[in-house]
Amino acid sequence: MVVPGRRKNKREPQMASMALYLKASIPSSHHAFPKPPKIQFAQSLNLPVHSLRTSRTRPATRISASLIDPDGGRLVELFVTESEKDSKLKQALNLPKIGLSMIDLQWVHVLSEGWASPLKGFMRQSEFLQTLHFNSLRLENGSVVNMSVPIVLAIDDAQKNQIGSSTSVALVDENGDLVAILSDIEIYKHNKEERIARTWGTTAPGLPYVEKVISGTGNWLIGGDLEVINPVKYNDGLDRFRLSPAQLRDEFERRNADAVFAFQLRNPVHNGHALLMTDTRRRLLEMGYKNPVLLLHPLGGYTKEDDVPLSWRMKQHEKVLEDGVLDPETTVVSIFPSPMHYAGPTEVQWHAKARINAGANFYIVGRDPAGMSHPVEKRDLYDADHGKKVLSMAPGLERLNILPFKVAAYDKTQGKMAFFDPSRAQDFVFISGTKMRTLAKNNENPPDGFMCPGGWKVLVEYYDSLAPAENGRVPEPIPA
Repeated sequence: MVVPGRRKNKREPQMASMALYLKASIPSSHHAFPKPPKIQFAQSLNLPVHSLRTSRTRPATRISASLIDPDGGRLVELFVTESEKDSKLKQALNLPKIGLSMIDLQWVHVLSEGWASPLKGFMRQSEFLQTLHFNSLRLENGSVVNMSVPIVLAIDDAQKNQIGSSTSVALVDENGDLVAILSDIEIYKHNKEERIARTWGTTAPGLPYVEKVISGTGNWLIGGDLEVINPVKYNDGLDRFRLSPAQLRDEFERRNADAVFAFQLRNPVHNGHALLMTDTRRRLLEMGYKNPVLLLHPLGGYTKEDDVPLSWRMKQHEKVLEDGVLDPETTVVSIFPSPMHYAGPTEVQWHAKARINAGANFYIVGRDPAGMSHPVEKRDLYDADHGKKVLSMAPGLERLNILPFKVAAYDKTQGKMAFFDPSRAQDFVFISGTKMRTLAKNNENPPDGFMCPGGWKVLVEYYDSLAPAENGRVPEPIPA
């Protein structure tokens, strides 16, 4: 750990760069680019335990020393000021109360920090319909911003009746504590079938987010302006990695980044991912950028049960930096708080749009982004190439440069991950996520060079934690 006034000990773990943020060390100006100070690191993670766009509609990439503007021109944060808190707390006492699930709270988190800018709260009907039918929102000035995933709050008949004629409601967490006030509200019908069909392209049973969030919720949606009392915290040892768009922008400017390329993932990082990310930086340097910075941005909201939990993924990412697979001096690791829909080409637009608001002007997209297996049939739910194709044409994402994956596989002749060469296909082995999980579950090692040893050890430890006990019951995964 490096603190102000003390030199960094070379023997200290490089993972300290995962936090890469101290409020006191970040200049307040968003436009001045002084020589960046010596990097100061927050406490290290010690948990308990493309060719570029080819669409003719896209402008040529322009090299700029300033960060991309947020959608709508400014970052919309939805926190009440300190001077307003007392009056808001008193106001909330007399308002109908709506309880939030954990996933609802994650969406409050997303909205409050401006990831969905220029949204000012849970969607009213006009925003909901534009999102479902156009994957975009038209602003008052006539411009269009991308918005592909509905961000809505469901209520049931009893809650609707309780609200009555009130124009505001208090939103409380599972402990009954006030989280936010939703004002100038609008209540409208929750057509679940239409929402599901247009978001996922199917109404087949077994869609994880649908079963977890939509099927059992109320038949009404409530939208309005959100006023959040305090920043959302989870108290899970990872809050210091949940940097807001404003904090990330400050960090990128402090580092004098002239390009930010974002990589989203919900899986452990293997050397194929690392090859892709380091090769992307090389290409950006060749394009004329001087200091491109990687935003390694694991998704931290709801994920389906068979995904590796966030705490274990963060521990694995720690080892990737410690082992030098990625350069901590040019990498910012932070947690993206959004829940996961597994809605393929529809959802990947949301993932890309949110990173614009965090300052990223390049977005790396892979095979079948945000996809999953069909819940009924033995096939993928989405075409593996549609995600990157949709991103290259999506309304409101014209400013973002899309960087499709090069295909990486294990090269037996080199003993490492390399870009696939079809002229010698026999030399390559594709290790799928399923194969990787099977190896880890069986405590077997992958080929040398597939993943750094420290990172693989974390993955094996996670699956060991799921081993059936003597009574045959499979325990809940323990925190990393």
